[in-house]
Amino acid sequence: MERTLIDLRDISKKFGDTVVLDELNLTVRENEFVTLLGPSGCGKTTTLRIIGGFVQPTTGQVIFDGKDITKLPPNKRALNTVFQKYALFTHMNIAENIAFGLTIKGKSKDYIQDKIRYALKLVNLDGYESRSVDSLSGGQQQRVAIARAIVNEPKVLLLDEPLGALDLKLRQDMQYELIRMKKELGITFIYVTHDQEEALTMSDTIVVMNQGYIQQMGTPEQIYNEPENAFVADFIGESNIVDGIMLEDRLVEILGVKFPCVDEGFGTNRPVDVVIRPEDIRLSETEPGLLEGEVSHLIFKGVHYEMEVMAGGHEWLVHSTKCFPVGTKVSLNVKPFDIQIMNKPESEDEMAVEVDG
Repeated sequence: MERTLIDLRDISKKFGDTVVLDELNLTVRENEFVTLLGPSGCGKTTTLRIIGGFVQPTTGQVIFDGKDITKLPPNKRALNTVFQKYALFTHMNIAENIAFGLTIKGKSKDYIQDKIRYALKLVNLDGYESRSVDSLSGGQQQRVAIARAIVNEPKVLLLDEPLGALDLKLRQDMQYELIRMKKELGITFIYVTHDQEEALTMSDTIVVMNQGYIQQMGTPEQIYNEPENAFVADFIGESNIVDGIMLEDRLVEILGVKFPCVDEGFGTNRPVDVVIRPEDIRLSETEPGLLEGEVSHLIFKGVHYEMEVMAGGHEWLVHSTKCFPVGTKVSLNVKPFDIQIMNKPESEDEMAVEVDG
């Protein structure tokens, strides 16, 4: 296992009376690709800016490589930040933009030229040294911003929604480029986004945030397949979240129908939340003993059909490669492994913690 590089300890941040981060603790390992994921206002950019030194925490410590850097200014930290607005200098050509930080540090001309060539090759912009910033597309400008950051040889690269301004195809291309660069450079990436697909595609570790709290932290597979609460289940991908009763270990009742599952330890006859992904529901002609319903809506999505099925008084979202036209009577079935059981909050205070953090 790689060693710990960044350790955020009990970080809180207030702007006036507004609490943006509430005693947040986060550990980032060397050479890890960590994504801070969440809706607008969840505190992910503030967390990134505290790591970068652009914002001071109200309380708590930022430990970098074993040293407390909480009070250290951004230019004294062994990291670089790439923002959504690339902040390139339009009066400079590409080479001058990339060399800006190195020139300030007083590096030799030969050293700077070597670094420019290396960085441009890494971001697939060979031969662009003399081009003007205005002649580049959004994706190319993004690559220049990344090149400008990596020539400084940071231990950590902070990226604040850097692909947000790009169109879908370019964004997907840049995702693969960032994964490749991370592997080649061997540095730690901390990435902020509200795009779930982006997070699932690129990350080693995803940190799901909401209202200043970390909701869940884990691999993309863990976050998607084993959400720890309703917020994570609903925010990561699409989910059906319904009321259930845990009758006993490995048996749950959903809308009056009993389903075998794999979860244990919830007690007997206990109300629970049940999460089922749309792609895990299997539709068939009506069968006795299963949840019965009727297809109320149908969209063809290319890879699959997206259907809404009214069953047991609940509208279910279903993804299937098999088409069931609107009005078709169907039965819904789910494999035990694909049923995710979660505790219901027992009080309003507990509900606030689950929703807020």
